[in-house]
Amino acid sequence: MKITSLTIASGLGPLLMVLAAPLVTGFIRKLKASLQNRPGAPVTQPYRDLLKFFNKEETVSETSSWVLRAVPYAVFGGTLAACMLVPVVTQNPAIGFAGDLIVLAYLLVLPRIFMALGGLDCGSAFGGMGSAREMMVSSIAEPALILALLTPAVAAKSTQAGEIVRAISANGWQSLSPGWALAFAALFLVALAECARVPVDNPATHLELTMIHEAMILEHSGKSLAVLEWGSWLKLTLFLTLLANMFFPYGLASEADAGSLIVSLALYAVKVGFLCIVIALVESSMAKLRLFRVPDFLGAAFALALLGLLAQGLVRIGL
Repeated sequence: MKITSLTIASGLGPLLMVLAAPLVTGFIRKLKASLQNRPGAPVTQPYRDLLKFFNKEETVSETSSWVLRAVPYAVFGGTLAACMLVPVVTQNPAIGFAGDLIVLAYLLVLPRIFMALGGLDCGSAFGGMGSAREMMVSSIAEPALILALLTPAVAAKSTQAGEIVRAISANGWQSLSPGWALAFAALFLVALAECARVPVDNPATHLELTMIHEAMILEHSGKSLAVLEWGSWLKLTLFLTLLANMFFPYGLASEADAGSLIVSLALYAVKVGFLCIVIALVESSMAKLRLFRVPDFLGAAFALALLGLLAQGLVRIGL
């Protein structure tokens, strides 16, 4: 009975991320507004935006194919599948048996490919520009992402997220090392790039010559736009969960009792909230990088991830 309850609790983790994704985005927007001495929209504004988009009529270009219509569902579905491989409030992912961190990295590639194809499908100049830029960012960000995720995998001798979380939790704070900090910093930089945040991209801009993510969704409207926006917010929540639970999994419930789940949920909210504050501070204190500077930014992330992996490997063999 206990195993069944724990399985159910683990399966509710991705649902929690789906429901909380708009709130995370709204919280970051509110923090940025406060830092910039603006009242800003309420933290629940993204939910209202979704409701508005779902109630609007959808307009589809006559020159588009089935690819454009499939993009929103591929983006949301691929991101949701990746969420199921990450522990949220328990030490077990929802479907950890179905894949590991390598599968997670591949699942994150699927939405990006469909986004790029969707940008090209209508033949729009801005869509093609955004797709080209997205692929450029992807070619540098994904190697850094894999190296950063391999650092805790080396420490735990496993690429299964559940095994990594249990191993780190068992070792306590002794798991922390310089390589750990380097990999965490690298994954944070990659998260900014993967989620179209400042300084790589600006999710609030509609200036044609500067946008990347927004350029690829210009042809979407109505329900398709709602699903796309929800998928992008879910991806941000997924990366924050990776940073919070893969590197600092302390407090994740190992049992399905109510007390452990409440404590785990509270600690998860605190960790994600702290990372939201950091993102708001970064975006309020930095300007968007010029496009030719983005490879330098992601190159630094790759270097940090590589150094972190090497350092963790040296710690593992006792040097």
